[in-house]
Amino acid sequence: MSTNQPQMPLCQRALSQLLIIDAQERLAAAMPADELDLVVENINRLIAAAKILDIPVIATQHNSKGLGPILETIRTNMPMVHEPTEKTAFSCCTAPGFERNISSHPERRQLIVVGMEAHICIAQTVSGLQRWGYQVFVPADGIISRKTAYKESVLERMRTGGIQVVCTESVGFEWIGDSSDEQFRAVWSLFK
Repeated sequence: MSTNQPQMPLCQRALSQLLIIDAQERLAAAMPADELDLVVENINRLIAAAKILDIPVIATQHNSKGLGPILETIRTNMPMVHEPTEKTAFSCCTAPGFERNISSHPERRQLIVVGMEAHICIAQTVSGLQRWGYQVFVPADGIISRKTAYKESVLERMRTGGIQVVCTESVGFEWIGDSSDEQFRAVWSLFK
């Protein structure tokens, strides 16, 4: 069956990297508390799934002198292969050292992007990643902005711009792909 319809890509374990953008203490303090709890929980679910499935996890910190470190509830779960990329630019793609971190796995051309703030650093970063030729997935329940309307606006912009807007549970189950996978129960338990 051949169609001219664009294909809907899925997250693939062997091609993925998880990118956590600016999930920092002082930035988190400005976020809506009810939404923040869910976003932090979902970021931690994806970190746990990535660790189970040997998917690289990369993080950034924006102006950590002013915004503090990554939230401890996230930081303690992260595998620290790379130190978080320190940046002052809103787009991670213009931060020194960032490209080296994501390109240390050249076969992994899918980036699953979570963190803060959706309409600033995440929006500018996913645009840059897309220009670099990466396939970008953004779990809507894994990002946050100070105002919900800002997040909703940028999600629509991402959808129309070719970014794959998904949910965290979809990412986990796409990474697994089959309930007969030996890691299925471990990943499934993260989303129960």
